[in-house]
Amino acid sequence: MKNTILHKANTRGHANHGWLNAYHSFSFASWYNPERVQFGVLRVLNDDTVASGMGFGTHPHDNMEIITIPLEGDLAHKDSMGNAETIKTGDIQVMSAGTGIQHSEFNPNADHHTKLFQIWLFPKVRNVAPRYQQITLDTSDRHNKLQQILSPNADDAGVWIYQDAWFHMGNLDKGTTIDYNRKKVGNGLYVFVIKGSVKVDGQELEQRDGLGITDFDSVSFEATSDTEVLLMEVPMEQ
Repeated sequence: MKNTILHKANTRGHANHGWLNAYHSFSFASWYNPERVQFGVLRVLNDDTVASGMGFGTHPHDNMEIITIPLEGDLAHKDSMGNAETIKTGDIQVMSAGTGIQHSEFNPNADHHTKLFQIWLFPKVRNVAPRYQQITLDTSDRHNKLQQILSPNADDAGVWIYQDAWFHMGNLDKGTTIDYNRKKVGNGLYVFVIKGSVKVDGQELEQRDGLGITDFDSVSFEATSDTEVLLMEVPMEQ
């Protein structure tokens, strides 16, 4: 029997710092909800808008898999591994923080905000050598189907991380139906609606809603409008 937990968009944490307008699906910074600390190894799902010319100063991370997905605009990145890159809409970036890294991120555009998701997963192995990966995805490969953007395997589609997790994105036209089959027994699936609306096993989700699903083999999706979805299959035990 499938178990689900619904996180409506308006129940997320919210912090508007002026330069940063952030929504938190899980407890983060000054927003703490004991019932919303994590979903399995999925610890952070932040929906950030960064004002033009602004950003995050240099700060440390360790023993976390950090995934950044730009939705609008660009994000300039520098880190203690020597990487200095700009990630754009259609890219995906991952850092395995491992034994420790420092990095900064800012919006290099003078006239446009940047929107992005930043996602943190606990790794399955600790204290690895830090690593960085960035790729550009062909977003046409997600039209009315699910495009794999992340996996545990370096030779598979998308980026890879030190965790038995699989991420997919889909751009579905209204009326499209599609199924998702679980990759690994024991994993859960967290569905996040980027825009539009979709029925997930009959449960209606709207823009920025999240739905966690456990104890499943397959999940069915029906787009009730033109919609974009992010699916995150993750282990439920750290």
